Amino acid sequence: MKVGKIIKVAGPLVVAEGMEEANIYDVVEVSDSKLIGEIIEMRGDRASIQVYEETTGIGPGEPVYTTGSPLSIELGPGMIEGMFDGIQRPLDGLRALSGDFLTRGDTVPSLNRDRKWDFKPTVKVGDMVTSGDILGTVDETPIVVHKVMVPPNVSGEVIDIKSGEYTVADDIVTLKTENGEKKLQMMQKWPVRIGRPYVKKLDPNTPLITGQRVIDSFFPVAKGGVAAIPGPFGSGKTVVQHQLAKWADSEIVVYVGCGERGNEMTDVLKEFPEIIDPKTNESLMKRTVLIANTSNMPVAAREASIYTGITIAEYFRDMGYSVALMADSTSRWAEALREMSGRLEEMPGDEGYPAYLASRVSDFYERAGRVVSLGSDEREGALTVIGAVSPPGGDISEPVSQATLRIVKVFWGLDYALSYARHFPAINWLNSYSLYQTKIDDYFDENIDANFSEYRKRAMSMLQEESELQEIVRLIGRDSLSEYDQLKLESAKSLREDFLQQNAFHDVDTYCPLEKQNKMIRTILYFYDYSVKALDQGIYLNEILDLPVAEKISRAKYVDNENKDEIDEISIEIKEQIDKLISKGGILNA
Repeated sequence: MKVGKIIKVAGPLVVAEGMEEANIYDVVEVSDSKLIGEIIEMRGDRASIQVYEETTGIGPGEPVYTTGSPLSIELGPGMIEGMFDGIQRPLDGLRALSGDFLTRGDTVPSLNRDRKWDFKPTVKVGDMVTSGDILGTVDETPIVVHKVMVPPNVSGEVIDIKSGEYTVADDIVTLKTENGEKKLQMMQKWPVRIGRPYVKKLDPNTPLITGQRVIDSFFPVAKGGVAAIPGPFGSGKTVVQHQLAKWADSEIVVYVGCGERGNEMTDVLKEFPEIIDPKTNESLMKRTVLIANTSNMPVAAREASIYTGITIAEYFRDMGYSVALMADSTSRWAEALREMSGRLEEMPGDEGYPAYLASRVSDFYERAGRVVSLGSDEREGALTVIGAVSPPGGDISEPVSQATLRIVKVFWGLDYALSYARHFPAINWLNSYSLYQTKIDDYFDENIDANFSEYRKRAMSMLQEESELQEIVRLIGRDSLSEYDQLKLESAKSLREDFLQQNAFHDVDTYCPLEKQNKMIRTILYFYDYSVKALDQGIYLNEILDLPVAEKISRAKYVDNENKDEIDEISIEIKEQIDKLISKGGILNA
């Protein structure tokens, strides 16, 4: 272990000399307190180090010890249900070591070295295995079967394999490779800043079903896709991400609280164990990994936290799982980049952010995708990344939002005016978009309803026309509109309030399956079409809107998901009641 010497300390940035044998991104231990740091710049024998812990009291002349390896994390059984900090230190383990208030310099292995796991081999002595092949399985939770894989760049013949209970650090497999024997454990290490390898990327053409109507029906994201949720303070970014983490049909959830408020991470910790996964009837926490870097934690670890999260997500993707990563919020990650860049005295770009901001953002989002994983069985896995962006004042023309929008394909634009009006999710349907729409429409038309995409297009057109009609209403009043246009306004209002608006805290409305979404939107459009027919027959609009069935349409969202066929009965009532109105109107007109 080589030793350097500190010559400068500037907050989380430490500069050390005598580091000529170190490499950029190597992990180092700073001072005799052994604070963890990472080299982010080399100039001759001087290394600039970002330290992941508080540097108060450290001064020039103190030693820096190099480890010779990049910032890496441990991947193996024991991650699910875990809560880690930005560099994968288990918070439970740190609490057991130093109490409720963490002591700097304390360190605990990321994965528990004492817990034994029941390893069930899937290969036998004499088998040839290559990178990514599954050596055996461990039942990590009642939901997740952890597949122990051959690490990348390793292959050979199995000459010994064990079965039974072992810790993650025990040797369980011995391979005969070209370079001699190699022993493998259930755990492997991987540098966080390098994406894990795969065979090839596939076209993302399957939707990630979230149960949120405005997302699934209007702005869907594909499995293996990327989405951004920009919005001002208080517009509901975190609630949307919590809903996606709870209800999206991914098999593994990785939630990264990057610079989040401590009380919001506490809410996640309290809520997730109580939420029962509808597919498995087990706690949601049984398939969740939490990375917590709250706003009062060292800023340097915030920069590392999203890389830690996405590396864990890639590992489960390699097993063949569909993984959803929630990063909340990438703006605070970018602020950490800006702070470190300023301390390095680099030339600032827009608004003080480093000139390489856009490339760092794209490097992160490009690690998403639907892929064929390494291994002879050619299993498919998907990693979907959903990043929240917190632009100051809600101005998405700022650098982080713009750099994000250039790379993501789904934009869920949150609107403070909608959240102020208590319309949640506050996703503005006029400026949001999804570039996966065409592919997902094909999927919905084939698997849900042949007319699903047609209903969606009609509904979106109606909402856009409502916006134009509202301009006229503001100028010269509603009475200036024809009854047909007033009907269009009422139908668009029904789409907004009865379909797009969704109550995250209601037992039924919090999650809406695709079939129910289709029935709801079809019913609203059917009411509009039949009402146009009534207007053609001389019926007054207020008579139509006073029909008892109108109230049933507005309450369709609360129909139990198991009884969603009841929504079809509303369409029958619409026809019966309007036909009756027309027949009465015909008699009066006669």
